[in-house]
Amino acid sequence: MQSESIMFKQIEPSDALFLSDLAKKIYIPHYPYLWIEGGVEWYINEYAYPVKKIEQEILDPNNIHFIVYQESDAVGYLKININAKSNGEIQEEVMELERIYIDIKMIQNNIGTAMMKHVFDVAKQYNKKSIQLKAMDSADKALSFYKKLGFEIIGEYRLPGEIFTLMKPEYRGMYILKCTL
Repeated sequence: MQSESIMFKQIEPSDALFLSDLAKKIYIPHYPYLWIEGGVEWYINEYAYPVKKIEQEILDPNNIHFIVYQESDAVGYLKININAKSNGEIQEEVMELERIYIDIKMIQNNIGTAMMKHVFDVAKQYNKKSIQLKAMDSADKALSFYKKLGFEIIGEYRLPGEIFTLMKPEYRGMYILKCTL
């Protein structure tokens, strides 16, 4: 639990449908510009947020999912990989923040800051030495936010075109960021 009536609920497989619906609701207003026609629907319904996939992710002991509430409203969610993977290798000293999504109406309410504080707390709980994440190279506001928190760009990544065929090629670039604890 956090101050200012922000609460984090670690979810169970029984919450998969709720998380799927929440993820889709949050994703759509943020990222439609990334996709050609039909891309958003493919991404949210077939690739990233189908209930079965979320159930499998929740059951993976390396993953932790949190739904973020302000008062009684679900306003975001986090997906954390306890041990990061890089080039197929497990990095036990590094935690990965795979997803941080906030309802677009709540962006200016310090929820992102509270969410990141929670991520740092989880990393400390697991005795991690650093946190990594990937961010779209076109996401200037997000990149600025992460840099203010101490993250530095340590590499680049490109989403594979053979999978992300419905994503506009100019938006497939990502930065890998890392913050040492």
